[in-house]
Amino acid sequence: MSRRILLVNGPNLNLLGTREPEIYGEETLADVEVLVSRVAGDFGLDVRAVQSNHEGALIDAIHAAREDCSAIVINPGAFTHTSIALRDALAGVALPVAEVHISNVHARESFRHRSYVSGIAACVVVGCGVQGYEFAVRRLAALIAG
Repeated sequence: MSRRILLVNGPNLNLLGTREPEIYGEETLADVEVLVSRVAGDFGLDVRAVQSNHEGALIDAIHAAREDCSAIVINPGAFTHTSIALRDALAGVALPVAEVHISNVHARESFRHRSYVSGIAACVVVGCGVQGYEFAVRRLAALIAG
């Protein structure tokens, strides 16, 4: 079994730290990747990180995860609410998925209340800031360990 987690961050998450810091905080995407790698390392897991503003690039990365990953942590960004294709890719690779949202999407605009990913996710973490990524990795590590 692979000892790697795929970390997927969707559109606009490359702007973490500068985009609406009152909502998303001041940590950058690089900070998130360091956090996820550190926590995963505590469980003997490696991390491959991908961020894209392009749906197809994210789908390609998810498909590739079938070959060498045992789980996926994803913050789909706005694709959460719009992308059936992303949901189908996640379902198609048959790996445990943890969905993460830095802000509490349920306390925001109504269009953010629907997620195409949540229904297939092993866990969903919302509103915990970037610490939500840590929670997601810990949960996936427990699932991987059986």
